[in-house]
Amino acid sequence: MPNALVTGAGTGIGEAIARRLVRDGFKVWVTDRDAEAARRVGESLGMPHLRVDVTRREDLEAARERVYAEDGRLDVLVANAGVSTMNRFLDLTEEEWDFNFAVNAKGTFLTLQTFARAMAAQPLMPGRELRGKLIATASMAARQAAPLLAHYSASKFAVLGLVQAAAKELAPYRLTVNAVNPGFVRTSMQEREVAWEAALRGLTPEEVIQDYLRQTPLGRLETPEDVAGVVSFLAGPDSDFLTGEALEVNGGAWIF
Repeated sequence: MPNALVTGAGTGIGEAIARRLVRDGFKVWVTDRDAEAARRVGESLGMPHLRVDVTRREDLEAARERVYAEDGRLDVLVANAGVSTMNRFLDLTEEEWDFNFAVNAKGTFLTLQTFARAMAAQPLMPGRELRGKLIATASMAARQAAPLLAHYSASKFAVLGLVQAAAKELAPYRLTVNAVNPGFVRTSMQEREVAWEAALRGLTPEEVIQDYLRQTPLGRLETPEDVAGVVSFLAGPDSDFLTGEALEVNGGAWIF
C-alpha cells in the first residue's frame, strides 16, 4: 500500500485530500497544528494522526521519523497547511505579514525540504521511475493578486516560486514537485474571509458570495473535494511526467 502525509488535514481542503487519498488506496498520515482536529479525521479514517506545526522544523522532523520508522518510506507528501488574514494594504501590519509568510511560505519550504531529504534517498516506487511526489497547495491568489490580500497573495506567489525551483533541483533524485491553485473554496477559512471582506468593503456576506459567483464562470463555489480530485491525479501514476507545474482548480475564475 502506498503511503502519503497531508499537512493541515484537520479541516477543509486538507481533510478532503486525506479522505480522497484513503479512497484511492493510500495509507494517509493525517497531520494538523490542531491535535484534536487531526485526531478526529485520523480516527474517522482509521489512519494515524500527528500534531504538526509546519512552522517548527522539529515537528516536521519528528513526523518524518515516525513515518519512516513505521513505513520505511513516503510516497506522496501534500504540503497543504495554510492561513489567511485580510486587510487593506495601507493598514496591513507586520504581524499579519509575518503570520501569513511563516505558515504559507516558510511552512511549505520546511515541509517540502524536511521530507524531500529522506524521499531523495529511498528506493523507487514499485514499477515506477520515481521515488516519490511532493504536492503543495497554493492559491488562485498566487496567479492574480487580490485586493485586501496583498500579504496572502505574496506568500502564495512564494509557494509557486519554491515549487518551480524545487522541481528542477529534485528531478535528478526522481522526485516530482507540483502545486494546485484553488479558487473560491467553501470552507471554514472562506467563512472567515467572507466576514472580513464584507466588513472591509461595506457589503453583506451574501453580497460577497455573489461577487465570488460572478467571478466564477462555472457558476458555483468550489468544494474541497474539487481540489482533492486534482491532488489525487498529481499523487497517481498518470502525472508521473509532470513536474514544476501549478494546476488551476478554480472553475475558470482565473485562466492562465
